[in-house]
Amino acid sequence: MRIDFDPAAMSRNEFYRLLTATVVPRPIAWVSTTSADGTHNLAPHSFFTIASVAPPVVQFSSVGRKDTLRNVEATGQFVVNLAPEGLFEQINDTGTDFPHGVSEFEAAGIGSEPSLRVKPPRVAGSPVALECEVHTTLGIGDATVVFGRVVHAVVSQEVLVDGHPEITRMKPLSRLGKDEWGTVGEVREISRIRHADWQGPAGDR
Repeated sequence: MRIDFDPAAMSRNEFYRLLTATVVPRPIAWVSTTSADGTHNLAPHSFFTIASVAPPVVQFSSVGRKDTLRNVEATGQFVVNLAPEGLFEQINDTGTDFPHGVSEFEAAGIGSEPSLRVKPPRVAGSPVALECEVHTTLGIGDATVVFGRVVHAVVSQEVLVDGHPEITRMKPLSRLGKDEWGTVGEVREISRIRHADWQGPAGDR
């Protein structure tokens, strides 16, 4: 038996909790930005994915008008840092609703390093950083989707295997429902099947 949920009959927060508990796991964009006056900001955003490959564009959604969105709109630049398992508590710290003008880098004691192509700094302890310039923004309801063209990427040598980022070395965190977070766990591999090699549905093979 299935249970029906009608978003029109539920509050915004009730349906938000349902959505975030079912659309899982969600990768985390640990976004660093810089305000017009030079204050560095850092915050996790779990509505995040790739939008395009050519040109390379990533996207994240800011629910409400937070410092990340204000800084992106003011400067047109941001960095997506991978959220690694080893910095779990620090990543959670940067989700704190600090007053406007407070740098999460300083408040949470997170080391930074200069970016190559954009002004916002990278997280020094993150194994991957995507430096981005804003492509466009799109307002949808109570959120704003930010599309950023990746102008530079850096990957720590320690997580590369034959020149390719290895997920078991990067150990990215993901967001689940409620206060739950996910780790990589078991990794399974399967090749996509060409039509020429098709032998029927998996359940019949």
